[in-house]
Amino acid sequence: MTRLADMPQATQAGILCNDPNFQKFAATKSGFRGGQFTTQAAAEYLRTTCHIKSRRDLNTDADAQTKFAALRTDFDAWTGKIANQR
Repeated sequence: MTRLADMPQATQAGILCNDPNFQKFAATKSGFRGGQFTTQAAAEYLRTTCHIKSRRDLNTDADAQTKFAALRTDFDAWTGKIANQR
């Protein structure tokens, strides 16, 4: 089975946007505390955060890849998967 981190970034983004935890994270980061985004709203949050028009752009845009990596780190810290930076 392929690990998420080994998949193309556009694929990772699609999987994340379908993840209820990421939907909660995106809603919280957007100011909807206690709320949950839909898959579509989470995708819009990701596109806005990474400054892209399509998740496919993550496969070719180096700046967007950097932003996506930071977003993944922020999400992993939010879920407790990694320690928060101080």
